[in-house]
Amino acid sequence: MAIKVLVTFATRYGSTHEVAEATGAVLHEKGLEVDIRPVQQVHTLDGYQAIVLGAPMYFGNWHKDALTFLEEYHQALTQRPVAVFGLGPLHSDEKERLDSGKQLSTKLANFPWFTPVAFEMFGGKYDPSALRFADKIVTILPASPLKGLGASDVRDWEAIRSWAAELPGKFQLALQTP
Repeated sequence: MAIKVLVTFATRYGSTHEVAEATGAVLHEKGLEVDIRPVQQVHTLDGYQAIVLGAPMYFGNWHKDALTFLEEYHQALTQRPVAVFGLGPLHSDEKERLDSGKQLSTKLANFPWFTPVAFEMFGGKYDPSALRFADKIVTILPASPLKGLGASDVRDWEAIRSWAAELPGKFQLALQTP
């Protein structure tokens, strides 16, 4: 019987959704049954043997909808293997990516019951022309790290697909371990 996986995500501008879709496609190619949906559209984890949860980091904070998902499904998540990914840095600097990963790890430490079977931080995407008004205001503040930053997309699709390809084995191992 194939493992049924929920790939769920929080997103502000859609780039995390695109990573969730790519992750789901790889899992499907590996023979898993996959549902992909935003965290706001998840009403139960019944029927899923494993979960992938992804969300972006904004100024050191993981998307609030992903944190709410962890709180809401606390009990169910302790009974299933969960893989987590974040999108963060807007530059291809490895140190920045690692620092963003540490920030996400710090946020996840607030959930001591939660131990993902896989964790990764990927680069993000930024398009200043697509920003909502409130977010545009932040970019003009003198201290904003986004001030004057042009559009970028540093998501490493090869790394994303490679990470996703490792998940079936990690899920299988976790499901076999009592």
